[in-house]
Amino acid sequence: MSPDYPREACGIVGVFGIPDAALLIHAGLFALQHRGQEGAGIVTSDGNQVKSTKGLGLVNDVFSMKTLRGMKGHLGIGHVRYSTTGSSRLQNVQPLVVECSDGIWAIAHNGNLINAGALRLMYQEAGAIFQTSTDSEVLIHLLADPMYRNRPRRVARALAELKGAFAFVLMTKDCVMAARDALGFKPLSIGKLGDGYVFASETCALSQIGAEYLRDVEPGELVVVDSSGLHSSWFAEPPSTGLSHCVFEHVYFARPDSLLFGQSVHSVRMKLGMRLAQEHPVEADLVTAVPDSGNSAALGFSRQSGIPLDFGFMRNHYVGRTFIMPDADQRARSVDMKLAVVKEVVKGKRVVVVDDSIIRGTTARRRVSALREAGAREIHMRISCPPTMHPCFFGIDFATRAELIASNRSLDEIRVYTGADTLGYLSIDGLLSPFPKAPDYCTACFSGRYPLDISRMEGKGALETLTPLLNLQAKNH
Repeated sequence: MSPDYPREACGIVGVFGIPDAALLIHAGLFALQHRGQEGAGIVTSDGNQVKSTKGLGLVNDVFSMKTLRGMKGHLGIGHVRYSTTGSSRLQNVQPLVVECSDGIWAIAHNGNLINAGALRLMYQEAGAIFQTSTDSEVLIHLLADPMYRNRPRRVARALAELKGAFAFVLMTKDCVMAARDALGFKPLSIGKLGDGYVFASETCALSQIGAEYLRDVEPGELVVVDSSGLHSSWFAEPPSTGLSHCVFEHVYFARPDSLLFGQSVHSVRMKLGMRLAQEHPVEADLVTAVPDSGNSAALGFSRQSGIPLDFGFMRNHYVGRTFIMPDADQRARSVDMKLAVVKEVVKGKRVVVVDDSIIRGTTARRRVSALREAGAREIHMRISCPPTMHPCFFGIDFATRAELIASNRSLDEIRVYTGADTLGYLSIDGLLSPFPKAPDYCTACFSGRYPLDISRMEGKGALETLTPLLNLQAKNH
């Protein structure tokens, strides 16, 4: 796979059996705005006509009330986009909508397909034309392939060919589908609203629209909702070795008021902060969070250590999440605008700063510098996850190994670079301590132990890995 092939870590919503579906999808996407700020899209259907609207920017910038009210229909899907690499182009904004021989299909995807490059090459060499540079588009080509189109369980068979991390919502003019990969990397929940159903990346979106949380889409499950109700089937069996939920969803990505993989995000982050205080105690005058993703962990650190919690930073909520901005210069400018130090709180104090992670190190360095300028006497950085030493191939924007500060610097070198007096990271055991089934979580970005063979991410040998599939297709054609 080429290095500029986009990895998607986004937010998705699906709705069926609810009047004015576009309005509900809009509200759900608004609740998931933290998962993607580059673009947004909605597709709806009234059972006959399919309508689509998408654009670059935030949810409220893309959709006007006039546009939403014009998208009549009782079913639809929506997407907020965060591309971890690649250009921000309108063509890459989802849902992707295509017309196949059997009608309109639309898909929205959260995750990263590690065999997308090989599948794409296979179809391109067979004459297929791709409209985007997203890995999500390969599913459309699988669905349109006669090998799947003319067979029972068409969608399940196509999904079974995908490798990597994915949560999909799909729709035709009269049904909505939802699916998760067999390892369960990405979250996807099911809710009930009146006689209708809602799918969403996080339960905070269900709460936003008043839907009752029922359960999660299970790993390897395909859920279909149509006029006859909700139906479930399996396209892949979860492996006997266990699942691989993305632990970084709990550390940073998800909203604190969500239930994720069955557990409260806020509660998990609180426990991480408490464990962090046990592993790296320090004498200090106050604990402060790097808002917002550090808030819950800072509260836990404060409660466990007995050090008072105070507001050392104030966040400008009109600046988005800097971690998910694709441009380095944009991230740097936004860091300076995003947080302001409350000088009266930190001046002359020994300050414990709790943050969720250090990736490249540049933002941590700026925050420590700002605290020094405000008169903080000591600065003790505490990070509620282990050092991020390895890139992620499953949909979170961790840079290449060369750009990850913990992959090429020692703990003390990172401390010196950030300018902190002390630095403490949570251990991997500490990270997994809040989870009853710790082996079901992926820690590859910290441990380097990947749950899937990532050699397929390299262009060399990609076609060889698909030789059985190519032979099978030739036989069936």
